[in-house]
Amino acid sequence: MSKQILIVQGHPASDSLCEALASAYAQGARESGHSVVTLRLREMRFDPVLHAGYAALQPLEPDLVAAQAAIVGADHIVLVYPTWWGGTPALLKGFLDRTLLPGFAFKYRAGSPWWDRLLTGRSAHVITTMDTPPWYYRLRYGDAGIRQLRHAVLEYCGVRPVRVTRVGRVKEASARRIERWLGAARRAGAEA
Repeated sequence: MSKQILIVQGHPASDSLCEALASAYAQGARESGHSVVTLRLREMRFDPVLHAGYAALQPLEPDLVAAQAAIVGADHIVLVYPTWWGGTPALLKGFLDRTLLPGFAFKYRAGSPWWDRLLTGRSAHVITTMDTPPWYYRLRYGDAGIRQLRHAVLEYCGVRPVRVTRVGRVKEASARRIERWLGAARRAGAEA
């Protein structure tokens, strides 16, 4: 069955491995008959700072309005980004802060500690690159950035299941190894 796939590429550089992985995923998805929309955060114009938190409304820039429409239209969301300092880059974090707002991605219940998940019915795939060996990141740091994104962001908003692919150790990767990672991303896109 054909799906609408949204790819959010969160690396600020156009010549990054993340860009190549996002493109490979999109290629595999299109070859399997899926529709793909790719948001490259570096090309979008928006203030990544949520200046008043959730205490005051901050008008969305046109690129964020379009991003919210793409999220609503998606069956499957793919986040591709580098793990920096154990978590997401500031640009991706700002994008999530500004788009996944109360009333859009979730809704608080009056007088209750519980909330409504407004993005149910969507699945996700998180693909993150890292210089740390993935096994060490899981063992030493408890997968902290991935756990935050999976549980406290995506699943909090109702997106599940969330598949995770850790790509590393990138710093000293051979061309052959990079090709294997790109092939795996193409296959993941085809199987989405």
